[in-house]
Amino acid sequence: MAKPLSGVGLLLAPGAGADRNQSSLVAVDAAVSDIGAKVVRMDFPYRQAGRRAPDREPVLLGAVRAEAAGLAERAKLSPAQLVLGGRSMGGRICSMAVAEGLPALGLALVSYPLHPPGRPDRLRTAHLPALKVPCLFVSGTRDAFGTPTELEAATATIPGPVTHVWLEGKDHSLRGADRQVSEAIVAWMTALVG
Repeated sequence: MAKPLSGVGLLLAPGAGADRNQSSLVAVDAAVSDIGAKVVRMDFPYRQAGRRAPDREPVLLGAVRAEAAGLAERAKLSPAQLVLGGRSMGGRICSMAVAEGLPALGLALVSYPLHPPGRPDRLRTAHLPALKVPCLFVSGTRDAFGTPTELEAATATIPGPVTHVWLEGKDHSLRGADRQVSEAIVAWMTALVG
């Protein structure tokens, strides 16, 4: 019997201070791979070079485009069969790439960094109205990068279908919630494909 996600790929990008082995990305990889999807956890060029400071946005966007193209080619999938996303900055960069025209089946965004902590005036939302694909946002209710009210208001500008999964009492790190994050992404991707 075919596995539910056998015709789908998932690209996962890490947050700014982490790499492809971030625990939640590893957990999502295992859970989604287990039901048939082809998964790639990527590192951005600055991490590959051993630097701590993230590259500028054009470099980050180029890395996402290249990784998505590589995943599609290796898995023999069309770009429109890929879900793109990841944690914090990684998910934001994937969403920006899709807003700029990178094809995708959907976006799975964990701890989306709506604004820097304590700076709600510096919203990272200009590209959201260009997102026409289904979007999943998995966030803690105590995330300093965006409250549930702020994130729901911002994502109301997205023309594509938006799903929110709130993890009660969790902050931006979502520490100890790898299983819940994985379950949310598996359920959403299965519904998306089904």
